[in-house]
Amino acid sequence: MHQGRNVKRIREILGVKQEALANDLGLTQQAVSQLEQKEALDKEMLERIAKVLKVPVETIRNFNEEAAFNIIGNTVHNHDNASILNYYPTFNPIEKIVQLYDDKIELYERMLKDKTEMIEKLEQMLLRK
Repeated sequence: MHQGRNVKRIREILGVKQEALANDLGLTQQAVSQLEQKEALDKEMLERIAKVLKVPVETIRNFNEEAAFNIIGNTVHNHDNASILNYYPTFNPIEKIVQLYDDKIELYERMLKDKTEMIEKLEQMLLRK
């Protein structure tokens, strides 16, 4: 398994940008890009990424896109183009959507706070000169 590629694919499925993941990990966007190109990631980094993406470490280690598509293809039968029968989600989709928006709002607020702090520091540096 190519763990870096798995991180990238999971990140994309969750709608998380490299910059956002980098910010949460305390890395640069370039560093995340390099991580996503590595075949194997160290255990500590895997755990950090899994925590940020809110997925189990095993999901990153064992993610298989073909298997994911096979599961969907073999369990969803919609022959009459009507609604999918026997579909009972084990989670509340509305809660998932709300959580995603809350996470994004939290991230944007942190980024805005960081930007404000950076501007304040730059202004202080200018005043000293």
